[in-house]
Amino acid sequence: MSETIEPDTSAVDLPFQHTSRKGPDYRTWFRGEHTNFNPKLAQIMDVDGPTRFVLDGWLPDAPLIDKDTQITAFGSCFAANISNWLSQRNFRVLNKADDATRAYVVTMGEGMVNSFVIRQQFEWAWENKVFEQALWHGYTAEEYGYDEEVRLETKRIFDETDVFILTFGLSEVWFDEPTGNVFWRTIPKDAYDPERHKFRLSTVEENRDNIRAIYDLIRRYRPDAKVIITLSPVPLIATFRDVSCISANSVSKATLRVAIDEVVRKVRDEGHLYYWPSYEMVTDVFKSPFRPDRRHIRPIVLDHIMRLFETAWCKDNGVSETELLESWVTANIASGLLPGDLQPIINRRRPFRLRKYLVDAPPFHSDEGIDNTIRQMLQNLRRLWRQERNAESEDDSVDI
Repeated sequence: MSETIEPDTSAVDLPFQHTSRKGPDYRTWFRGEHTNFNPKLAQIMDVDGPTRFVLDGWLPDAPLIDKDTQITAFGSCFAANISNWLSQRNFRVLNKADDATRAYVVTMGEGMVNSFVIRQQFEWAWENKVFEQALWHGYTAEEYGYDEEVRLETKRIFDETDVFILTFGLSEVWFDEPTGNVFWRTIPKDAYDPERHKFRLSTVEENRDNIRAIYDLIRRYRPDAKVIITLSPVPLIATFRDVSCISANSVSKATLRVAIDEVVRKVRDEGHLYYWPSYEMVTDVFKSPFRPDRRHIRPIVLDHIMRLFETAWCKDNGVSETELLESWVTANIASGLLPGDLQPIINRRRPFRLRKYLVDAPPFHSDEGIDNTIRQMLQNLRRLWRQERNAESEDDSVDI
């Protein structure tokens, strides 16, 4: 019997279909119902680039938040940025209210960095679950107990919340080995017991179960509330694993991101759980979004992400087309993609100054397509400035 020889297909060129049906290189490869390509820099540099290529598929059908919506935002440190922004824009953030002073989701609202801790707060507030030992400690290692007045204040905040914004930060945890209970942070030195206090990397399954449990609790006690989950883009300051911090951070974020995605895909059709891609915005959109410490996001970059959040989620937002474009240009200056000498011109908002700058400026990028995109974007900004100045002139003439 002769041996059957299978054809060698290892060297066969099978290009992925990215051409139009009318193109000469068209291939009939099946691509499924959804095919979203990774954008080129020239595409994502448009002011609507982040919306088209990052936020696509994650936004609600219509904004869900108005000035009467009661919001609670807590979790990792990125949650404080959301709370501060919305509060400054006169939205109702319960954990920023004057009567919310003692609840731990207020005093430690940006220090609850893992999914176990956030779940503990919901179980404690709504189901009066108390843990066997002191798990909660503040920034100076002070112990936070299971004070009933604090629990009731936390319960009141949760009971009044219409939209929960929960930010998860890391999947590395310290825990009590005999009970399995997880700490907020690490353990104070004077309380550390090497026989029972251990460190580990939590799993995708554990984080998925925690996030699902949080969602189920909210659906049980606040059935009409919406939940927006974010993954903090702020990296680990250090790892307790015996590997580099950069690689450990990659695993920590990936673990949470997969867990979030699994829960969102499971329940998104119920219309109550959403994901906001702040992590992807920071890590994939901007050239150099972090300060020199490589942990804290540049404030101007952060402000643009918050403006995008406001335009996507808030009905009564005050973000104009001009403000959003100025914010986008300024964020790209701060992150190093656009030259710094453009910033004074943006600050002064003089159309003729910007026109002269564009005439005299050398190419913004060696790639002609990217250079053209940037120039068109700045021309659009100049057009908006001129429209505003003309409108102001008309208003002045009416007053006269």
